[in-house]
Order: sequence, then structure tokens, then C-alpha cells
Amino acid sequence: MIAWKIGGDQGEGIDSTGDVLATVANRMGYFVYGYKNFSSRIKGGHTNYKVRISTTRVEATTKRTDILVALNQETIDKNFSELDNGLLLADSVFNPVLPDNAKAQLLTLPLTAIAKDLGSVVMRNMVAVGASAALLQLPVEPFVEYVTAKFERKGQAVVESNRQAVEVGYQRVKEEYGHLLTYHLGEPDPGDRLVINGNDAIALGAIAGGCRLMCGYPITPATDIMESLVKWFPLVGGAVVQMEDELGSITAVIGAGFGGARAMTASSGPGISLMQEAIGLASVAEIPAVIVDTQRGGPSTGMPTKQEQSDLLALLQGGHGDTLRVVLTPGSIEESFEDAVEAFNLAEQFQTPVIIATDLSLSLWQQSVDRSRLNGPAQPIRRGATFSQEDLLALGANVFQRYQFSADGISPRSLPGEAYGQYLATGVEHSTNGKVSEDPSNRTKMMDKRLMKLQGVTQVRDGFKYEGPEDPDLILVGIGSTVGVLKEAAKQLGSKVGVAWFRTLSPFPKERVLSVLASARHVLVVEQNALGQLRQLMTAHETTDHRYDSLLKYNGVPFLPEEVVTRAAALLTPVEVH
Repeated sequence: MIAWKIGGDQGEGIDSTGDVLATVANRMGYFVYGYKNFSSRIKGGHTNYKVRISTTRVEATTKRTDILVALNQETIDKNFSELDNGLLLADSVFNPVLPDNAKAQLLTLPLTAIAKDLGSVVMRNMVAVGASAALLQLPVEPFVEYVTAKFERKGQAVVESNRQAVEVGYQRVKEEYGHLLTYHLGEPDPGDRLVINGNDAIALGAIAGGCRLMCGYPITPATDIMESLVKWFPLVGGAVVQMEDELGSITAVIGAGFGGARAMTASSGPGISLMQEAIGLASVAEIPAVIVDTQRGGPSTGMPTKQEQSDLLALLQGGHGDTLRVVLTPGSIEESFEDAVEAFNLAEQFQTPVIIATDLSLSLWQQSVDRSRLNGPAQPIRRGATFSQEDLLALGANVFQRYQFSADGISPRSLPGEAYGQYLATGVEHSTNGKVSEDPSNRTKMMDKRLMKLQGVTQVRDGFKYEGPEDPDLILVGIGSTVGVLKEAAKQLGSKVGVAWFRTLSPFPKERVLSVLASARHVLVVEQNALGQLRQLMTAHETTDHRYDSLLKYNGVPFLPEEVVTRAAALLTPVEVH
């Protein structure tokens, strides 16, 4: 496994350089995981892109960097400490200086000058691509092929210039520093894999799940979902509508759900805050809606481009009144796709809003995923209990009871335009026919009905997953992007450490949690917020005891496997470490 990083100013092609390296390495048969550190601005300020490349699956970033490509001195100053006897390739244009305590071999190459000689300084990132391929001892041909295809629509002259940039960067490193190149990735593992992030996986899952309308308002880090669906929806007859704000987005989705369409919106913490009252409307009116929350640093504007998992309590209890929401928490790219499909089924089956809670790292960072795990045509569509036009005609006029009481709390619904199926749907408490009612007995029965029906989610979905031994010394518990970190940490800690993660936060899978964690000697709950919100939920549902500890991080930087290993090892006695 090799960890490669490039750094410079935002707007200088850092992202495209990392994307090229990750994509080509993946196509060659390697597994990749990409992590970007960037600010909430369009241009200027330091940014870097780290790609881990391996012959086995990679699920998190790491502290160590083996190869650092620096386009300015700031990149060296901010990142040299990650190098431990690694290589640092710097553009000679800024006269790079290696700090005295650096453990790295400094290599210089006139990246900017080479690009200018080839026609434009903007090709410096392509020179860096070629140089990086050489440092990694990968063949240059796949990179040339990719660049040729990437720039083909811009004309032969552009293709030729970028091809030369890659080749010259590659040859210069080979000629000047070939004797220092000792990294070797090993033989790749060929397979049909995509490089994809969680936002794109959710967009694909939404399409596979029958969604044909997305109403949204741009916000980091959720905007990619809307942008991807703009490209893909025309292929299946769907539409994306950019609304005036988040209030318009959620109410339009509720209107579509009332009309029988599968619709969604996607936002982050600030947008979710604005949607809370409307989510309550969907709950009391029992209307399907799917909402994606890509969590980021808060509160308020917070840190729009930084990692956090601090919306958990807001997602479950952010609205006024007593409502039980369905909240799904995917722990991988694959689960993001699966949950997007399932969200639409659950929303219609249980006639309720369903929230998919991801986080910035899971949403934006790319990694290798088997294409077979994103198989849209294989996904079932469940529309839930409905009255057909024939059913309504058989009932006759003024008989249909939209909110009739039932054993499971689910009442068959009609769709607008069906004769004898009309009813009143508002945010006011209502009787079985939808008309306003403040009768105390009816209120109690309606509230019980809405709360009871969602308990059925635990019957159709495993809300708590576990991988590990039957008698673990330690179980690491997390959600979202931390799950991949925990899995990598568990491999380092040994065979007596397991990993458990929530797939559903609401309704809370209490019995499953108690069953999985019963045999563990220690439980470490790992989450990215300051209040320990996940552990709070576990405590509120009476699933914690003296065996539990927390590991919290809320500085905007993703967890590293090394950090989890350090804390976990401190919990285990020397006898327990394997």
C-alpha cells in the first residue's frame, strides 16, 4: 500500500490531478481511497488530495504519506510531518526548502517550466500526473490513454499537449531520480470496479429506487447529488428542480409524495434545520418523502467543507411534537446505494418521511467499489398499501377513510384523481377521514397509530450490523464514514476485536444492539461530534453499561485508524492485545 498526496492552492488543478491518479490506478486493478482537504472558497488557500493505493480494499485515509508532491512551500510546511523516509517532489519554481526535522528525500523538478514549454502553465498538473506515475513505478501508458480520452472533445492539439505533459513528467523523474525509486505496489487485482463517492451512490440508488423528481437547493456537501441527477435523470424520464430555498424543496417533495411520485431532496445541517416543520407535516399527514442529510461541521454555517456527525439528535428530535422518524445511516459507499433504494420503499410502505444521514467524508471521498454492488435493475420496488380505483369504486362515495385504524398502524392510501378517494391532508390533528378533530380519544389513538406503524421497520431491516469474533475483547461502534476507519483499526488490533455499526438510528434497534454487544468485554463508541450524540442515544435506549467508553473528535478532520488503535489499545490489557 502506498499513500500519495499532492498539495497547492485551490484552483490550480489539485483535484483533477488526484482524480486522474485514482481513476487510472483503479482501472489498472488497484483499490483506491481518496481524501481531499479544502476550504469553503472557490480559489486560493491551501488544499491537498491524498490517495491511498493498494492491492486490497481501502476504506479510510491514514496519517502516513509515502510520496508528497508540492506545488508550493506551504504544502511542504503543512504536510512534511506525514513523511517517514518518504519522497517529496517539489516544483523548483518556488525554491523549495525542506525543514530540518523532516524525514524525507527532497526531489525537485521544474513542473511549471515544463508546462510553459509545452504551451501553457495550466498543464502543470498533467506534468505532475506523469511524475507521480514514475514515483509510484506505474507504467505511463494507462495515464496517457486516460488523458487522451479525457481531452478528446477539446481537439487534437489539446490532447497532444496534455499527452506530452504526462510523458515528459514521467521521463524526467525516471531520468533524474530513477535510482531513488523503491516503491512497488505489487500485482493488481483485476475486477470490474468503479471509483465513486457516496453522493453519486445515493443518486444512483435513488434512480434504482424509482425516484423521478429531485427538488433541492445547493449546499456543501450535498450539491453533488443534485448535479449527478441533472446528468442522469434525463435517461429515465426524471427531473431536477432547483428551488428558491430548502423550505420550497421539502414542501415540493411532500406535494409530489402526496401525488404518488417518488421524490427526494438533499441538504446539510443548515438546510435540514429549515425543513424541520415541513418534515413534521409529512409525518402527521402520513406522506412519503425522502431527505438526505450530508452532515458537516456546525452549528449555523459552521465549517461547510469539514467532517462532522453532529446532526443525529436534530434528525431524530429536531421537530416539535412527538414524531418518530425513520433515519438510515449507511456506513459505506455500497450501503449508501442500498439505503437510497430502500428509503423510497420504506417511505411508501410506512407512509412517512425517511432521512438518510451520511457525512461529508462518506459523501465526497472517492473509493473503489465493485460495480455489482450498485446493481439498479435488481432492486425491488414496494409501493405499500394502496386503494386501487376498483377498490374505491366498490366502496362508493363518502366511505373512504384515509387514516383508518389498523392492526399495524398503516392505512391504505389513495392517489389524487381517483374517484371516491379524495381526503383532507393537513398538519392539523384529524380523524380517520382526514377532517380536523380535537377529540381527546381520537388524538391518543392517532398518535399511537403513527408511532406504532414505524416499529415495523425493525421487522424488515437489520438496524445494527456486526463483523468480528463471537467472543470479542472489544467491539468498536460507529456510524457513517467512521465505519471504514474502525474496520481498518480492527485489522491492526487483532482477531479479538469486532466492529459494529448502526444501519438504522430510528426506530432504534434496541434488541439487536443488546444482542450484538452482550459478549464484548469492552465497547468503544467512536463518533465525530463533541456531545457524544450516538452514545447518548444508546444510553437513552438503555443499551449502555460500565463496559462503554467514548472516542470523540470534532476538529473537522476525519478519524484516522491510528487514533482508534491508540485509544483501543489503552482499553485492553497487555493480555488482551493480540
